[in-house]
Amino acid sequence: MLANKSLSGLASLAPPTCPINKRLRCEPVAADGRAIMFLFQLLNFFFSASKNEDVSKYDLSLYKRGDLLEVPRTLFTHFGIYLGDNRVAHLIPDILPVITRNKSAIAKMVTNNRLLLGVITKAASVRVDSVVDFAYGSEILVNHMDRVCSQPPLDGDEVAKRAEKLLGSVTYSLLWYNCEHYVMYCRYGMAISYQTYQFCTTLRKIVCSRMNSYLTALCGAAALLYLGCVTPLTVLATLLVSFTIWMAA
Repeated sequence: MLANKSLSGLASLAPPTCPINKRLRCEPVAADGRAIMFLFQLLNFFFSASKNEDVSKYDLSLYKRGDLLEVPRTLFTHFGIYLGDNRVAHLIPDILPVITRNKSAIAKMVTNNRLLLGVITKAASVRVDSVVDFAYGSEILVNHMDRVCSQPPLDGDEVAKRAEKLLGSVTYSLLWYNCEHYVMYCRYGMAISYQTYQFCTTLRKIVCSRMNSYLTALCGAAALLYLGCVTPLTVLATLLVSFTIWMAA
């Protein structure tokens, strides 16, 4: 599709601000789109696995409107809100809307390659998929967060209405706005992420540790000696960084 250099091909790739009738201005956009699509297809060739799951694997009678569903996905847990009738609303990163406007391609199940590239580009959307496409072949936990969150869940219909109201494109942030923030707001009224908190806590223990302050001072001193730039200012900067880490430990 992207290799097609016809006017209609350019129209599907060009952003709204790029006039289709100005062919020379649109050609770089098309070239960039082809390059990104080639990279995506290359990754898909090497790493994607077939996920042709039968809907019969999941008993839809177990899910009620407003239930919070979670499945393991890549390095983290993925969350969604069940809307009823085999529909799940979830916030998921996806690179494909950035490089094409083919709605039928975008509507297909988001593979892990699309997801990871979407995380890098911060491109995401709150979309509705079937239970099969949402689960991506994994087992589904239902309302597990009810045992973790101290806040009682809202009424199921209110949860689903909140989830439906937020449908559409969003700017993704792994730390500040991910799928867990979305479902926690819908079900409990507060946009928090336990995964983010655990990640930041672990990172803080690694970075802000006494051992790291020692290593920073030693590496800084070694770098200054190696580069031959030992001056009062560089020594003060090295000590200040090490001292800051020491105080934060």
